[in-house]
Amino acid sequence: MSEIGRLLTAMVTPFAPDGSVDYESAKRLALALLDSGSDGLVVAGTTGESPTLTHDEKLRLFAEVKGAVGDRGAVIAGTGSYSTAASVELTQEAERTGVDGALLVTPYYNKPTQEGLARHFQAIASATGLPCILYNVPGRTCVNMEAETTIRLSAVENIVGVKEASGDLSQIARIIEGAGDGFRVWSGADEDNLPILEAGGYGAVSVISHLVGRQIHAMIDDVLAGRSEEASATHERLLPLVRGLFLITSPIPMKHALAQLGFPVGGLRLPLCEPDAATGERIMAEVRRHQIDLAVSV
Repeated sequence: MSEIGRLLTAMVTPFAPDGSVDYESAKRLALALLDSGSDGLVVAGTTGESPTLTHDEKLRLFAEVKGAVGDRGAVIAGTGSYSTAASVELTQEAERTGVDGALLVTPYYNKPTQEGLARHFQAIASATGLPCILYNVPGRTCVNMEAETTIRLSAVENIVGVKEASGDLSQIARIIEGAGDGFRVWSGADEDNLPILEAGGYGAVSVISHLVGRQIHAMIDDVLAGRSEEASATHERLLPLVRGLFLITSPIPMKHALAQLGFPVGGLRLPLCEPDAATGERIMAEVRRHQIDLAVSV
């Protein structure tokens, strides 16, 4: 298993004015995120507007970002979907682009049983040599992967961890306690970063790390070093930013903030759209209260 890292940024996908993927901007953003505290990147995940990206766009995005990043950080490809067969195919093709791992979301819309979830992930993992990270986000998929299912899947050799965004800290604690040796739990919701780390979680897959990557990484380092007061202070200071950047559906606020700060990444693909003026100002009023780690022009 290659080293994936404790802080992964769930990267937005930049678009050109004509709506096409802006691969040059994606490479520039990827490098800037590594420069500002991230250990690696999740590409074409939820924050990357994966449902609106074509199969070919995803593969080119994986290849271009990994080519730019090289060995500086891990690139985790968002290859999971509601179709097991399609997920297997995309994961196998992503592996050939040189990425370091695959992020596999629980199937959305289908609402599978726990047995169906287990078989889905086992099928994908058995078809690839990539390290696989499960992604449990019931707020978007309408299905929760229970702790017992995640623990069961932790026995699969190349299923190396889970991005947990259920918000159920009791469930997450059971996973941390019961999963196999070496299985890692990343926080998948920025408001839960500290409690998951304190429960024994490995790290975070973050959205707000676009802007405050060094600060989140410092918080992780503080937890590991036993500096609980410092970690708590950072977490409390950043919570209003979390609320501001999730005021409406992500990644709308983050793309708006990046543009306003001087690091434009283009618009959004429908059905997502830009915030209205009042909401945009509420987002930026909070963003402006914080130190920004990303190299921006304002």
